[in-house]
Amino acid sequence: MAEHTPEPAPPSAPAFEEKAPLRAAATVGFQAGIVGAFVSAVQNALGAHSRGAAGFLTRSGGTIGFFAAMGATFAGTEAFVANQRQKDDPLNGVVGGCAAGFLAGIRSRSLPMAVASCAVIGTAVGAFDYGGQTLQGDSAHLTFEERRKRFFKQPPSVQETSGDS
Repeated sequence: MAEHTPEPAPPSAPAFEEKAPLRAAATVGFQAGIVGAFVSAVQNALGAHSRGAAGFLTRSGGTIGFFAAMGATFAGTEAFVANQRQKDDPLNGVVGGCAAGFLAGIRSRSLPMAVASCAVIGTAVGAFDYGGQTLQGDSAHLTFEERRKRFFKQPPSVQETSGDS
């Protein structure tokens, strides 16, 4: 009787690491709130009003809360969906982006705007995640010298110039 040796299993995807939705929501919400504070400060500086620096909170302070809410909604939803599916793939970002976009549409008090924002932001985040979560394309793994050589025009080689006679 011949011995049967089992074939080694193909390498599987790395094990899923569970995410903490509340921690992700709090962290990203805080970071988005800082961005909202910057946008609020710019709105205050460019607007014509008589409130001075207090306008930062009184006139456009809702911007801070809205940015924070969108960031927290995105991160919390993305982590929650990833935990439920036990997968870390672009679909999680699509759902998180859709939830944040829906929130943006609800702020404008328009259901069609909410659905459209859900579709647009979900698609944008999903495409970004699918593309490797980078804006650098395929050159992200190259060294500085390799990128520099690709960028600058290279002189023709000796073989190319001798063949043109």
